[in-house]
Amino acid sequence: MSKQELEVIGQDAACCPGLSAAPLDENQAVDLAKVFKALGDPVRLRLMSMIASRGEGGEVCVCELTPAFDLSQPTISHHLKLLRQAGLIDCERRGTWVYYWVLPGVLDKLAAFLTTTRPAGVTA
Repeated sequence: MSKQELEVIGQDAACCPGLSAAPLDENQAVDLAKVFKALGDPVRLRLMSMIASRGEGGEVCVCELTPAFDLSQPTISHHLKLLRQAGLIDCERRGTWVYYWVLPGVLDKLAAFLTTTRPAGVTA
């Protein structure tokens, strides 16, 4: 297992311009690639969805996440660790259980990055 720590991104409002606003510089591209790599696995994407669906300030116990997958608990914990290292979620241990939540604003920042602006009167 790799001990590589991923840098947490998106802690300031000026993380990255929108995809169509300006080209990314090398550091921004590296940071965003870490986030997209974390979300690029179907299990992690489902975990992120399950956690995010609790809404702002909502949290979910790992005991609720694990039964949704045909994977061992250590494998689920590994996927959750990668989401944490990418700066998408955080957690807190309470007794024997760990509770997870989406970091504030992280989904809005990703959405803003992926959003394109269209000139007035242009439709999809």
